Amino acid sequence: MNYKTSWDNLTKIVTACVTVLYIGIFLQIFFGESELTQGSTYVIAAILILSYGITYAFRPIDYRVTPDKVIIRRPLNEVVIERSNIAKVEALQADQLRWSFRTFGVGGLFGYFGKFYNFKIGNMTWYATRRNNAVLIKTTKGKNIIITPDEAGAFVGEFGILDNVLS
Repeated sequence: MNYKTSWDNLTKIVTACVTVLYIGIFLQIFFGESELTQGSTYVIAAILILSYGITYAFRPIDYRVTPDKVIIRRPLNEVVIERSNIAKVEALQADQLRWSFRTFGVGGLFGYFGKFYNFKIGNMTWYATRRNNAVLIKTTKGKNIIITPDEAGAFVGEFGILDNVLS
């Protein structure tokens, strides 16, 4: 089954503001009065395009659950988690992710993804587009993965049924 993921208001605001900022900088360095050398304008433009493009390419689009895997779809590549490697799936309350710190990742532009840390949960990899509806996938190897399907309860429910069948 496919689970859609939508952006929260902060993601919408950050994405809109960064997009306008990047366009403004791009227009200023190429069409405005600038004392930059031609080489430095190309370097700045390349940095803007690469940072925006890479962030766009790694954003989560949706989540797919099949009988044998969970697939986190992204424009560049998919993240595949074998269901046999999943130890636990649980919905998290909003306060459980409070005071999570981004250690290497994106915090608002097209979502929240990358490496994060939380004192209660520990190290986590996020593939999220919002700060609520969080689901923790704990693997048998101790990895913590955070996703944010719009229908978090239904997502977790798929694994509850499987756990009952396997027990």
